[in-house]
Amino acid sequence: MVEIESKKGKERWSLHGMTALVTGGTRGIGHAVVEELLSFGAAVHMCTLDEAELRSCVECWKGMGYPRVTGSVCDVSSREQHEQLMKEVASLFSGKLNILVNNVGTNIVKPTTEYAQEDTAHIWTTNFESGYHLSQLSHPLLKESGHGSIVFTSSIAGIAALPYGTPYAATKGAINQLTKNLACEWAKDHIRANCVAPSFTRTPLAAPYLDEQTLAKVRSRTPLGRIAEPEEVSSAVAFLCLPATSYITGQTITVDGDKKHSLIFGKFGCLYLYIKSINNNFVKTQSFFYKIFFLGV
Repeated sequence: MVEIESKKGKERWSLHGMTALVTGGTRGIGHAVVEELLSFGAAVHMCTLDEAELRSCVECWKGMGYPRVTGSVCDVSSREQHEQLMKEVASLFSGKLNILVNNVGTNIVKPTTEYAQEDTAHIWTTNFESGYHLSQLSHPLLKESGHGSIVFTSSIAGIAALPYGTPYAATKGAINQLTKNLACEWAKDHIRANCVAPSFTRTPLAAPYLDEQTLAKVRSRTPLGRIAEPEEVSSAVAFLCLPATSYITGQTITVDGDKKHSLIFGKFGCLYLYIKSINNNFVKTQSFFYKIFFLGV
């Protein structure tokens, strides 16, 4: 009995026998996600725009002892290439897919009044439309697997207001809502949907903006006092894919060193939350006595 329970416990924390597709898997968070899923035993297919990078990463992972990793070139701004990618995935994984990680993203930082229509369209297509369309295309494969899981890479920019990157923030806010809707609509098909929302993370996308002045400002506004490493975000993604989290869906998990609350509440955050807590408890107490004395329950 103990051995059976031990085996069951291990299976809940393993991805052995499962299949995954990760977009933007050769750099930053995507690269870390691929490696994390492989370490948990999943077979992973990833896509990227750079063929040389793709080959290099696949060879490296196979050299590390992960034979079940493959990849293909895909421009996520092309719907036709989305369809070709899903045909490859369906063929590779015999018509079933357990995990879809919509990770690919981009950003252009400038004042809101200076964005051209082309800038906004590029950010929207890359960050939102690609994940939305790939989720649509993957639905039958995820459903066929019996236990499907979609994870989006969002950002705290979609939760807390920032004084820059308006189109980027808008796409991330849209992803957060898309996650909730898919979780609700596709629950009947045994497909879960969640997203992770990191703060500044040490990635190639963020590197141009992480000068010493910006880093100092980010550290000062982050309770943990540093930016995230890609592996700290990928662990959250892998967690949401595990059988052990089968009752978690429709959630946006912030991976931000608690920067979100620092941004929202600032240095008076603790005092604000304390007063808010007192107020909530006072309302509950009023309700309790009202039920006893006036309703007799």
